[in-house]
Amino acid sequence: MKISVDQTKCCGSGMCVLTDPDLFDQSEEDGTVLLLVEHPDAEHEATAKEAAGLCPAGAITVS
Repeated sequence: MKISVDQTKCCGSGMCVLTDPDLFDQSEEDGTVLLLVEHPDAEHEATAKEAAGLCPAGAITVS
């Protein structure tokens, strides 16, 4: 599994951080998504997919 983020699409809602703070954080400068783990282990696969689905801007891709 691989997570990708497009910071240009991010609107800073923070849903990703609320869903899994081990995978995502927010920039202190503008609140956009910061990816902490590009290849999560099996324990975080479900929450990575959930964060991608909850992102209102479609800035998170899981493949």
